[in-house]
Amino acid sequence: METITADTKWQLLAEKALSGELLTLEEGLAVLEADNDEVLLIMNAAFRVRKHFYGKKVKLNMIINAKSGLCPEDCGYCSQSIVSTAPVDKYSLLDKETLLAGAREAMARKAGTYCIVASGKGPTDKELNQVVDAVREIRETMPLKICACLGILKGDQAERLAEAGVHRYNHNLNTSKANYPSITTTHTYDQRVATVEKVKSQGMSPCSGVIIGMGETHQEIVEMAFALRELDADSIPINFLNAIPGTPLEHAGRTSSMKALKVLALFRFICPSKEIRVAGGREVNLRTLQPLSLYAANSLFVGDYLTTAGQEISADHQMIEDLGFEIELNAL
Repeated sequence: METITADTKWQLLAEKALSGELLTLEEGLAVLEADNDEVLLIMNAAFRVRKHFYGKKVKLNMIINAKSGLCPEDCGYCSQSIVSTAPVDKYSLLDKETLLAGAREAMARKAGTYCIVASGKGPTDKELNQVVDAVREIRETMPLKICACLGILKGDQAERLAEAGVHRYNHNLNTSKANYPSITTTHTYDQRVATVEKVKSQGMSPCSGVIIGMGETHQEIVEMAFALRELDADSIPINFLNAIPGTPLEHAGRTSSMKALKVLALFRFICPSKEIRVAGGREVNLRTLQPLSLYAANSLFVGDYLTTAGQEISADHQMIEDLGFEIELNAL
């Protein structure tokens, strides 16, 4: 009987991904539970898939924290939630000029997508009007793609955002359906899925991802990837918990750098043609192995996150250049 080498095993997963065939649960678990000595082989197989769909291009995204704190939700990972005692800035929705200035900064950072993010369960009509007004002017004056992340949408809010020119809407699943009640009780997993479906119905590109490191099992990580494939999310941000003092998850340990790489490879194998983004917490979880992440992922956030600092933009640009990769300008 022919012996399958470790390299061949992971290359077979790459071939399945390239053919559009879904990995089995057992194959997904094998990626996460592989010996660390095989991580470079796994990343090589993931890069084969990433290169097929995206070459060596990297999409850059920039976040503006358009409304901070003041959130009635009890999400255990978030420093802005009602149950958090973390010292974060609290302010209502930024005015139009500040949002426009943020868009100009995104362009200066070579980001193709500008992400307007607001805390809260969902926007009021007044807040939505402010975002719509800013989006229209950005679309008229700058070659940026715009992503909105405003929470659960109601009524005709999704339609109005689409009409204003929002290209993409982000609403993360965050964790598995089974693990969801241990993370938040003020809304449900199904409400999040419904919001993603609502923005899809209005023609906006769906962006939905996860946070790794919140007590989920390996099987649940694989199930998250399956769920996002089924949801057909175009963009999948993979966050790694950055445990913030004052939040219910403040004592959660960091995800090891090697495990983080395996997670990124897993999502590339299961969602092969989708934008896989190394998102929040990459600096403190991947640490010095950040460059390797781009062999599976093809997208980064640049600059700071909502309430935590990112690394210097120049370091991200240098990392991409040193890898021999290239920034994809004005990329959705």
